[in-house]
Amino acid sequence: METRINLPQSEMPSAWYNVLPDLPTPLAPPRDPTTGEILTPDKLEPIFAKELIAQEMSAQRFIEIPEQVKDIYRLFRPTPLVRAKRLEEAIGSKCRIYYKNESVSPSGSHKTNTSVPQVFYNKREGVKRLSTETGAGQWGTALSFACSMFDMKCTVYMVKVSFEQKPYRKILINSYGGEIFPSPSDKTNAGRAMLAKDPDCKGSLGLAISEAVEDAASHDDTKYTLGSVLNHVLLHQSVVGLETEKQLAMIGEKPDYLVGCVGGGSNFGGLVLPFLPRKLNGENITFVAAEPKACPTLTRGAYRYDYGDMARLTPLMKMHTLGHAFMPAPIHAGGLRYHGEAPIVSNLMAEGLVDARAYYQNDCFEAAMLFLRTEGFLPAPETSHAIACAIDVAKNAKPGSTVVFLYSGHGLLDLASYDAYLRGELTNYELPQECIDEALSVCPTIAG
Repeated sequence: METRINLPQSEMPSAWYNVLPDLPTPLAPPRDPTTGEILTPDKLEPIFAKELIAQEMSAQRFIEIPEQVKDIYRLFRPTPLVRAKRLEEAIGSKCRIYYKNESVSPSGSHKTNTSVPQVFYNKREGVKRLSTETGAGQWGTALSFACSMFDMKCTVYMVKVSFEQKPYRKILINSYGGEIFPSPSDKTNAGRAMLAKDPDCKGSLGLAISEAVEDAASHDDTKYTLGSVLNHVLLHQSVVGLETEKQLAMIGEKPDYLVGCVGGGSNFGGLVLPFLPRKLNGENITFVAAEPKACPTLTRGAYRYDYGDMARLTPLMKMHTLGHAFMPAPIHAGGLRYHGEAPIVSNLMAEGLVDARAYYQNDCFEAAMLFLRTEGFLPAPETSHAIACAIDVAKNAKPGSTVVFLYSGHGLLDLASYDAYLRGELTNYELPQECIDEALSVCPTIAG
């Protein structure tokens, strides 16, 4: 029995898969944050590279991966698909469980799949510096790595609670040559306004996005990059699902369940979207999205137009949202503490093509410890949600089913989180409905 399925490097995807032409219902168009009118591509040019804007709205089903991007991908791709046999035995599963291991990238997570092409396209257009936000630090690390590969400057605004929880992320980002500030910071108007309102604010991804967008918009040599949510990000992440499809075929397997954690939707989308045509053609594949009960965007959020950031600088997107003013609880899965969800994933959720489940953080850490003690690897707190969900699915699925989950990143820089868990200091938090109602009450009302 093979437990590690390695795809030959010659079989690494040569093109990304774009799901937009295959969606049963077209995406609602992005809208201008000031006027509410449908957004034209030229309005995005002050903050995004032109090629990324073109990919955001492309009708091409496959988009060729540039050779310079593939050259860096070859440092770690293809990534292995692994049979979690010891985990199966530990839970008494009659299902086969596989995980796609994206933690082998230089930055330790799937985020490198999109940081490399985003930096490449910006570099080609003459951009000198990139600004971005990061939650748990995986995206900030991935972007600083990619910038080091292309000799570009990188500025990262990291949600303050994660900045304090994960100090080694700062060291790694600095080591790659990037600069990093806790958000809210005193570097931007958005950050200073929040600090004046609440000096002890622990931050949110929505606020960090505001700071990074403002930074890019106020400097001619700088563009903004986003590590999740947007269409072109999910496009780049499709290498994960394309490889997984080939690896399963190598061993004669077909997936019954595909599982991923969801914050903004990039790793989940990257795994499941290449399988959407098969699902739409009648194959019985269930897409399962796992999120925190503390930030239940898919399971309890509203499907409506909202801003992607707290300062209302980003385009309005139709997505599942808890409200752009939402301030999440300081759970340790910092990458899942985002108020919104990728429009593509939200679209599929609204079509009934995604099953979303929410979990308490202590249950996820318990699953992570089981995975560590059976499979030997320490997952990121975000990834632990996918593990908890995969165990949940495998225990209840029809015997003989095949469950595949995305191991989106390692937890070697999250040891303080595990220390808090082992000390019994973590608390479960379920977001009260009144908090959701309050945050949604200030969302714009736009038909469509």
